[in-house]
Amino acid sequence: MTIRNLQYLFQPGSVAVIGASNRAHSVGATVYRNLLDGGFHGAIYAVNPRHTTLAGRPVYPNVPALPAAPDLAVICTPAATVPDLVGQLGALGTRAVIVLSAGLDGALRQAALDAAKPHLLRILGPNCLGMLVPGIGLNASFAPTGALPGRLAFVSQSGALVTTVLDWARTRGIGFSSFVSLGDGSDVDVGDLLDYLAGDPGTDAILLYVESIRHARKFMSAARSAARGKPTLIVKAGRSLEAAHAAFSHTGALAGADLVYDAALRRTGMLRVLTTEALFDAVAVLARPRALRGPRLAIVTNGGGAGVMATDALIAGGGTLATLTPATREALAAVLPTTWSNGNPVDIIGDAPPERYRDALAVLQGAPEVDAVLLLHAPTAIVPSAAIAELLLPLLRTATRPVLTCWLGGDSVATARRLCHDAGLPVFDTPEGAVQGFLQLLQYRRNQELLMQVPPALPGGVVDRAGARVQVAKLLARGATRVGEADSKTLLAAYGIPVAQTVVAATADDALDAAARIGYPVAVKLLSPDVVHKSDVGGVVLDIDNSDALRQALSDIPERLAERQPGARIDGYTVQTMVRRPGAVELIVGISTDPVFGPVVLFGQGGLAVEVTADQAIALPPLNRVLAADLVSRTRVARLLAGYRDRPPVHMEALCDALVRIGQMAADLPELAELDINPLLADSGGVIALDARVRLAPVAAGADPLARLAILPYPDHLERRVPWEGEDVVIRPVRPEDGPAHVAFFAALSAEDVHFRLFAALRELSPAQLARFTQIDYAREMAIIASRTMASGTAETLGVARVVADPDNIRGEFAVTVRSDLKRHGLGRMLMTCLIDYCRAQGLAELGGTVLPDNVRMLRLARELGFTAARADDVVVLRLVL
Repeated sequence: MTIRNLQYLFQPGSVAVIGASNRAHSVGATVYRNLLDGGFHGAIYAVNPRHTTLAGRPVYPNVPALPAAPDLAVICTPAATVPDLVGQLGALGTRAVIVLSAGLDGALRQAALDAAKPHLLRILGPNCLGMLVPGIGLNASFAPTGALPGRLAFVSQSGALVTTVLDWARTRGIGFSSFVSLGDGSDVDVGDLLDYLAGDPGTDAILLYVESIRHARKFMSAARSAARGKPTLIVKAGRSLEAAHAAFSHTGALAGADLVYDAALRRTGMLRVLTTEALFDAVAVLARPRALRGPRLAIVTNGGGAGVMATDALIAGGGTLATLTPATREALAAVLPTTWSNGNPVDIIGDAPPERYRDALAVLQGAPEVDAVLLLHAPTAIVPSAAIAELLLPLLRTATRPVLTCWLGGDSVATARRLCHDAGLPVFDTPEGAVQGFLQLLQYRRNQELLMQVPPALPGGVVDRAGARVQVAKLLARGATRVGEADSKTLLAAYGIPVAQTVVAATADDALDAAARIGYPVAVKLLSPDVVHKSDVGGVVLDIDNSDALRQALSDIPERLAERQPGARIDGYTVQTMVRRPGAVELIVGISTDPVFGPVVLFGQGGLAVEVTADQAIALPPLNRVLAADLVSRTRVARLLAGYRDRPPVHMEALCDALVRIGQMAADLPELAELDINPLLADSGGVIALDARVRLAPVAAGADPLARLAILPYPDHLERRVPWEGEDVVIRPVRPEDGPAHVAFFAALSAEDVHFRLFAALRELSPAQLARFTQIDYAREMAIIASRTMASGTAETLGVARVVADPDNIRGEFAVTVRSDLKRHGLGRMLMTCLIDYCRAQGLAELGGTVLPDNVRMLRLARELGFTAARADDVVVLRLVL
């Protein structure tokens, strides 16, 4: 991923239009006119051998004839000319090109990329509409209308949608910092633009319209980085193309493409919406946020009907209506008439003057049981709506929690809407729309929480990874890509997942012997390479209590198979202990491999009718218990798992633990293409896998086993134990659970050391800062800590060395801090040496840092490690070529 030279797209000093024309309605004529009319103050060049002037300006016959290298060139010529033009522009010194031309097939597209590469020239497109940067008057597009300046960035893979949204936004006064049509995205893609816009000081929020993603790791890493700092919203089109397919397992068939995209987008911390209109509604809420602490909404209304409509929409959307405490109801009763609703929604009665709205809102803003407030107002002839808005604005501007406003009606509430909109408040036209805005805010908060989850590796000794890998290698060596129940359960057992005891029997006599060893009752199942679902052909018999019943079952199974699937082979049978757990819920858990995002974990309601019930959710591995619980919560069967009537709740800790282990299998075993556990029985006693199947796929020798993962897991291979001061310390990457130790570490730093590290006085870490330091994306940054175990058994952080790589993976910015009372004992050198080795292994070319001049110890250490030092203003810049 790279943002190299993208500044020439977004902030060019000069622009050339290759193929500029005066032919009416042509692309070249439209782009040239848009550039001239947009107010761009830099040089504008036109290139066309058929003209000498256009719009009173000189036209140059070809690229070499240009008087200077334009920062940005827009190519409007036929597809076949594009590669040569790219090469000429690169040789001239141009560093960014927008290719509007359509029809570049694979060979032409690659030729253009090859021509650009020696010059580090970036290509937007081909087959795109262009881009607009209203703040500098740049309209390098053939859009029929321009864009208003603003602080929203919009990126779209659809050119047609660009023109629609531009027109739609202009009529509503919505402005943009930039507006980009990606086209085919052969070079500059969504990930690159996310990285650039995340660091753009003129952009407050990022809006995306995406139809497909090609590079999952790149997209996920860029999206997660962007969403940490700015509201980032996405419309992912193509929801109806589920791409469910016939597969070896139920999981493979159920893991539709849109479910996978939805799971991926949840993990990025972005908010997914379904329409472009919802996109702009959502940004109205998210771009001016107040911290949302929870899901409880209070509704204030001057009309009971509007309150009921909002409540219905809230409950239907899975929201929570705040339950007012007696203290809150008493405070409201003191400022409202006796006829108020005495509950939530808070109906303040239709004749409410402005002061009644203000007083009710003030009470709810201080109520601990309320997380957000929705104000609904229906116009009346008693009090002008504008008067209410004017009185409420000071309170709304200083609100400590989100307040959404809904002014019902038309002209009579237009002024009130405008006043709230101009004050930067979310404004909605209907109760349902306002509730949807709150639900979007709530979903965004949940996604941000998921974004902060960086699953750790499973504890050592619990998982036999080596044994599982040996078994996979043996199965592939004998050509067994479709793995039956017994071998599949062996793999599950290696990861600590409870399984029903199962024995493979080649013949009926072997099955009788196995049952005698296991002990009755047993279940017997057909083994056949030709049968996908054994129950469909009568190949499963349960609750067999004695040998006579087993003989009969072993006689009946081949007869039913011959009748229902003639010609199918029989390789034998599996005999397993009959698990009798009345009241247990049948679940399905599995792994499938998505062509874009790699392995995914599926969870849902299991059993024979699994495809019919279609109750499943998907998550990207690796998982932790928070992510596993979220996965479970997104299914309908979750309500059964919570218990009902005389059924106790399922042992959720055991279930989530099993899901975490399945996710670890997906991360550890690159050959694992599909896994199906159906059913996984779950009850208050735990979980147990009754049936399982696996499909393996060979992996090329030397291939990176983590390359297929969209999110990198905790890099446990970097852990090492080293001697230090007469004891052993562990040098390892930071983990999310290091949060408490990191707080204690920070508290042990002297004021001088905090100043040296942060260039500021700070005595404690905010939750956001703590998350930023301990919940990192290993794909683009690393924090290596020195840790030791105290007598209490808890971990103690002694020092940390951190590096953040640029999106090009060329330069890393480092920082190192050692606990103040442990200096001069070699910890800093040890951590920096580990960090430098890590950066070299990652392929970074350079490591740099900024140090205050009076941080003498750091400067001395850096020089001893080979860094050069150069004074720049009030700091010293360190540099190490790797």
